Amino acid sequence: MSMPVDLIVIIAAIVVAWLIFTWSIKVLKASLGTALTIAAIALILQIFLGIGFEEVWQQLIQFAETIQQFVQQFLA
Repeated sequence: MSMPVDLIVIIAAIVVAWLIFTWSIKVLKASLGTALTIAAIALILQIFLGIGFEEVWQQLIQFAETIQQFVQQFLA
C-alpha cells in the first residue's frame, strides 16, 4: 500500500507552511524586542542625560563615516 502522491504533496506543503509560519513568528518577536530595547535606551538617554534623538543619530552617522574611511584606507 502506498500513499497517493497528492496526499504526500499536501503533507509536505503543510510542513513547509508551518516552518515558514514559526520562522516568521521568531523574526517578529526578535524585531519587536530590538525595537523596544532601542526605544528604552533612547528614552533613558532623553530623560536622565538630556541627550536627544538627533544627537544620537548624528553620532551614529559620524561613526559610520569613520568606519567607512577606515575600511577605505585599509583596502587602499
